[in-house]
Amino acid sequence: MYERILIATDGSTLSKKAVRSGIELASSIGAEIVALYVVARYPVSYFEGGATISMPDVARIEKQWADKGQAVVDAVQQTAKAQGVTAKAVVVRSDLVAESILSAAKKHKCDLVVMASHGRRGLKRILLGSETQHVLTHSSIPVLVLR
Repeated sequence: MYERILIATDGSTLSKKAVRSGIELASSIGAEIVALYVVARYPVSYFEGGATISMPDVARIEKQWADKGQAVVDAVQQTAKAQGVTAKAVVVRSDLVAESILSAAKKHKCDLVVMASHGRRGLKRILLGSETQHVLTHSSIPVLVLR
C-alpha cells in the first residue's frame, strides 16, 4: 500500500494525534516514516515604529525554534522506533510551510502525507490561511488529514 509516509508536525496537541495515527498506520502496513517540522524564519520589520531586533538576536531566536523542531521530530523518531517503525527526523527552515511539506514529500519519495487540521472556518481561515488546504489542493500524492 504505502511504503514511506511523511508526517508533518508542529508539536501541538492536535499534530501529536496525527503523529500517533501515522505511526500506527506505518506499523500496521510495514511502512517507513519521515517526521517533518517546518521552522518559520523570524519576521524582520523595517517599517517605521516597528521594533528592531539585532541580527544576533534573530539568529538566536531562529536557533531556539530549530532546536525545538529537532526535539519534536527526534521524539517522533523515538516513538516510531519503539513501535518497530523506521523513521527519519527532518527539520526544514522556511516561511512556506505547505510548500515545504510538498517538497519534502517529493524529496524523500513519500507516497502519503499525514497531517492535522485545526479546522478553522470563516474569517479565521481567511485571515490565517490553511496550510492543510494548500497541501490538499497541490499534492500529487494522497493526504490523510486528522482533526
